[in-house]
Amino acid sequence: LQQFSDTGSRKEHVKITSESKPGFLERLSETSGGMLLGLVTFLLAFYLLFTNEGRALRTARSLDEGLSLVVPLDTIHSISQQNEGRLVHLSGALSTSKPLFDPSYGLSIQAVKLKRNVEMYQWVEYEDSKEYEENGEIKKETKYSYNTEWKSEVVNSRNFDKEIGHKNPSAMAVESFTAVSPNVQVGSFVLSKGLVDKIDDFRRLSLANLEDPHADVTRGGDYFYHSENPRRPEVGDLRVSFFYAGLSGDDPHLGSADKVTVIARQRGDQLVPYHTKSGDILEILHPGDLSVEEVFQKEHQSNTMKTWALRGAGWLSMFVGISLMTRIFYTLVDWFPVVRDLVNIGLKAFAFCVATSLSLLTISVGWLFYRPLWALLIGLLSVVPVLVARSRVPPKKQQ
Repeated sequence: LQQFSDTGSRKEHVKITSESKPGFLERLSETSGGMLLGLVTFLLAFYLLFTNEGRALRTARSLDEGLSLVVPLDTIHSISQQNEGRLVHLSGALSTSKPLFDPSYGLSIQAVKLKRNVEMYQWVEYEDSKEYEENGEIKKETKYSYNTEWKSEVVNSRNFDKEIGHKNPSAMAVESFTAVSPNVQVGSFVLSKGLVDKIDDFRRLSLANLEDPHADVTRGGDYFYHSENPRRPEVGDLRVSFFYAGLSGDDPHLGSADKVTVIARQRGDQLVPYHTKSGDILEILHPGDLSVEEVFQKEHQSNTMKTWALRGAGWLSMFVGISLMTRIFYTLVDWFPVVRDLVNIGLKAFAFCVATSLSLLTISVGWLFYRPLWALLIGLLSVVPVLVARSRVPPKKQQ
């Protein structure tokens, strides 16, 4: 078994540019542009926070509705007309009608998806910049370094600061692709496209049992190399690896077919999306053999994580928006170092408190029609950051 290592070479050069220090009016003009961007970001935060709460509550209600209606199937090998149109729960091994092939490399596998990943050995540019003031000018020193690496996307060397000596090919001779089985089943039931899309737990396919497909292709570890010397690759050389998801037949090297658990609407022999009264869609697939309760618990956890992630994004968007809108106060005093630093700290604290209060207030409005008591409690909580900020003001004045 051969394993090839990268032996990338590295080159560097430094470029210094200078420009006159911007005057007060120029800085003020830049700040005004930033204020407009800040206003857009600030308003976007309200939209994100408000709609996120509605989405989270709608999803939670849909999941509770689904849990109350779902029918566990006794068998997956026969179809009962009694369950037509109903939300059903079933578990079983994946099966596909025929294997997926990649004839270029003499490879086939009984799976739901087969992904060919092609990487090219290319030059990559890195930048490291620092600014400093000298003789009334703002100077920017940028160190450009170049390294050869395996990349799955074509790196456009035309955008490099110095393309001479670091030129990459404009395209790959072999393309990456993902093949998807046209017919995926669990027992007698055919999965919808939406359910098949959820089968995405890709695992690397071992090439140990395969022969070299062509004279100009060499196998090393779990890669096929298009290279004269894979130990010392040159720019433009390719290496190809394979990944699969949803093993759908017993394989002597990979084991038995993957099991999945599905909750969806039964329509004939098909499993399709179920539309809830809350206005959401239930079309759930998880790997493994899970009970109804376990599936809905996982879905609730996923909904909670997504809700908090979007709340965090909304708060950050509001904080950045307020910071940009209040930046003008910093610009007005940035010629006086001590005052500038104090104003900067004050503006950050102000942005933090206001963003926290307004975020909580927006979340409480989102809950108002669904859970009024919770909305009131969150609304009261939104006042806390402002009260904390105000409580710190009198002692400073007394001092």
